Amino acid sequence: MGKVVADMSMSLDGFVADPSDGVDKVFGWYGTGDVAVASAHPDITFQVSENSAEYLREAIADTGALVSGRRTFDLAEGWDGKHPTGVPVFIATHSVPDGWPRADVPFTFVTDGIESVIAQAKAAAGDKSVCVASPSIAQQCLEAGLLDEIQVAVVPVLLGDGIRLFERFKDLVVDLTGPRVIEGKGVTHLVYGVKSA
Repeated sequence: MGKVVADMSMSLDGFVADPSDGVDKVFGWYGTGDVAVASAHPDITFQVSENSAEYLREAIADTGALVSGRRTFDLAEGWDGKHPTGVPVFIATHSVPDGWPRADVPFTFVTDGIESVIAQAKAAAGDKSVCVASPSIAQQCLEAGLLDEIQVAVVPVLLGDGIRLFERFKDLVVDLTGPRVIEGKGVTHLVYGVKSA
């Protein structure tokens, strides 16, 4: 089976969104270059630098399923039913939103905990990786020992406040390996392995 990978864009001071849940500053690198990288969403093409394009293509090709939290799902308005990864999406939630699930959309709502959502995503991903794209879910995966890798796209901005990628670790120390560093335009990609306890 593939890895479970947390993948987020983040400001230099550790925020994945501003206090109003805005992500324009941390996602800006997706439009800073000359190389087009198509997503599975018909309306989204990324314009990134050469190094970021290679990194992004590799990540897209290796992703077999995506895990998100309900808050991210709601803020993204369900990605209009078409997530840019084009893979099955699993939403960790306490309750299924009205109007979901939909037969024509590969989104699964999982209400019985982090272990269950990761197990279901891994089964769907097969030999490919599961991408965790939500800060609270990434933190829960770390606490449960379910995360294999952390990929952070660090952008050159200080937001000062907002939603932190890693915030609530009081009694948990997580040792990492790496990083592998890829410099792009307007972004530095850092890839860390998570050492098992």
